[in-house]
Amino acid sequence: MYFLMIRPQQQRQKKHQQMINSLKVNDHVTTAGGMLGTVVKIKEDTIILRVADNVRIEFLKSAVGQVRESAPEENKE
Repeated sequence: MYFLMIRPQQQRQKKHQQMINSLKVNDHVTTAGGMLGTVVKIKEDTIILRVADNVRIEFLKSAVGQVRESAPEENKE
């Protein structure tokens, strides 16, 4: 029972905590609620995300669902 239910959950929690600890300014993230943004500032328990020009929202670090790779910039000719 332990290896089927408890252990996988512990591994997911550990992986999520490592992701949160490795956050840095300018990382592109997605929150658990689906909000996309760029990390502007990292505080002790929260992060501030830029979600649009001149729009910044503060989230709990635990609300970060994933770190996204930077979108490739389009070639301008």
